[in-house]
Amino acid sequence: MYRVLALLVSALFLTSCGDSRQGQPRVAFITNCVADFWRIGEAGARAAGAEFGVEVDVRMPPNNDPFEQKQMVEDVLTRGAVGIAISPIDPANQLELLDAAAARVPLVTHDSDAPDSGRRCYVGMDNYEAGRMAAELVRQALPDGGTVALFVGNLAQDNARGRRQGVIDGLLGRERDRARFDAPDAELEGQGFRILGTLTDNADAPRAKSNAEDVLSRVPDLDAMVGLFAYNGPMCLEALRQVGKLGAVKVIAFDEDAATLRGIRDGHIVGTIVQDPFRYGYESVRIAAALAAGDNTVLPPSGFVDVPARRVDARNVDAFEADLRERLGGGR
Repeated sequence: MYRVLALLVSALFLTSCGDSRQGQPRVAFITNCVADFWRIGEAGARAAGAEFGVEVDVRMPPNNDPFEQKQMVEDVLTRGAVGIAISPIDPANQLELLDAAAARVPLVTHDSDAPDSGRRCYVGMDNYEAGRMAAELVRQALPDGGTVALFVGNLAQDNARGRRQGVIDGLLGRERDRARFDAPDAELEGQGFRILGTLTDNADAPRAKSNAEDVLSRVPDLDAMVGLFAYNGPMCLEALRQVGKLGAVKVIAFDEDAATLRGIRDGHIVGTIVQDPFRYGYESVRIAAALAAGDNTVLPPSGFVDVPARRVDARNVDAFEADLRERLGGGR
């Protein structure tokens, strides 16, 4: 449903935006993979393009591959992009690419940051705090503690690292420390919780499901599964459904995948921590377009445009979904 709505909105804005042949500057909006989440982000980007008079060139790497992003960055620059908004897949190993792009046009990061690069600002949420919000959902579901498994695409991305560490620190009752990073294969214990090693899937949904199946077969006393990327929650549900454990193992998710919202409504998912991909797209293009035109007043002093995370559970899932439909159908 959301994919159809987002594509319809995208088509509408494509028609109204025109193209660079009509004299409009081009801003590239580059995601880290193909997902319904990013279709919502695309709708926001195109809305900003229509409002601020720029053509928006949306690129989505199909395999969550840094090399694909490199090709996309090089191509949009060759085609005359005046600004780039990107969600870096592997910022530590993409610094040369990002800095080279930032030397030519204004560069904005969104969703996942590259703080050591020459980007002008970051648009997104505080992923570490979002992870701690997810930890509160786990604590609500397991007040006496339990065994918890974490699932994510890859830990090279800044957002994945932040969310994962936030969950771990929140469950173990640690003080806030965004620089902390526990080894991915470490098993950690504290405050009644046993946190298993983190399983990665490189943004491959079938592999994510296989990871969930593997944990369920290896850990019969598993109490909760935390999916840190949008597809992880639904893949955990599918694995649980196959072995007849829906409801027996608690699921905590991220983002607003339709299967996640349905799972909350059905009582199979405790809750999800949602971002605002529409605003990510809108703000990223707005800022990149203004910077390209020489307007630096759009930059926040901190270099961070905070789009706060929100919690969605059984109490507010219907209202959240209604709001999402409205925004996709009629602007911000």
